[in-house]
Amino acid sequence: MRSAALILGLIGGLMGLLVGIVSYGYTTAIDHFGEVEGLFEQVANVDAIRAASVIAPILALAGAGMAPHRALVGGLLLIVSVVGMYMGMGLGFFTLWPMAFCGVAGIMALAAGRPDEPKAHF
Repeated sequence: MRSAALILGLIGGLMGLLVGIVSYGYTTAIDHFGEVEGLFEQVANVDAIRAASVIAPILALAGAGMAPHRALVGGLLLIVSVVGMYMGMGLGFFTLWPMAFCGVAGIMALAAGRPDEPKAHF
């Protein structure tokens, strides 16, 4: 389960990184070039999107990396990443997939109470 958490967390973190780059770039482009009425308009909470675009994918990748050896901490980081993506960017078609991958990876890492290694995190 820890290996699956690693793989799913990496996939979700990389997808979240891609969504974060696009979201941060969109808000920066609107600030720089201005709005186009009815086509490109600035979002309501720019700071939340920018913070979530940077922090949430980093937490997901760090949690995925920690999942094989420190499953409890890795799982918590993955779950916090999902909460950060949801609070910052909301639930949409492009944010659903990284949040689903990271959420499942976090649950799997937390459920790895009896790993193949003799040391459990509980």
